[in-house]
Amino acid sequence: MNSLIFTSSARILFVLMLGASVFILWRGHDEPGGGFVGGLVAAMALSVIALAEGVPRARRLLRVHPISLAGLGVVLGFVSGLPGIWADGSFLAHQWVFFPNGFKLGTTLIFDIGVYLVVLGGMLSLVFRLYEDAP
Repeated sequence: MNSLIFTSSARILFVLMLGASVFILWRGHDEPGGGFVGGLVAAMALSVIALAEGVPRARRLLRVHPISLAGLGVVLGFVSGLPGIWADGSFLAHQWVFFPNGFKLGTTLIFDIGVYLVVLGGMLSLVFRLYEDAP
């Protein structure tokens, strides 16, 4: 599309949607939300850029192939289950590290990041292919 208004709006939407995506991912390991919904929002942010400025521009913003992101997400999902095996013998049993200031970090977040990357990579590979094949 060659609309100045749409292109300008798409850039603003991209930043807002990416911020919302990271927020949804971050809060999702303790509350509803997480990797799946966050990944969908991030994929739609890049889809808006692809629609406004073209798939090549969106691919340049992404910098890696979408399938590579999905593969990395699968690896992260698997790796997040290993500490559970070492700690209590159960694969994907979540383990937590607590910091003195009340902050906690767990394998749940690593799993959610893996899901985020799988959804982001899968959706973008689909969307980019559809946009490239459109007349």
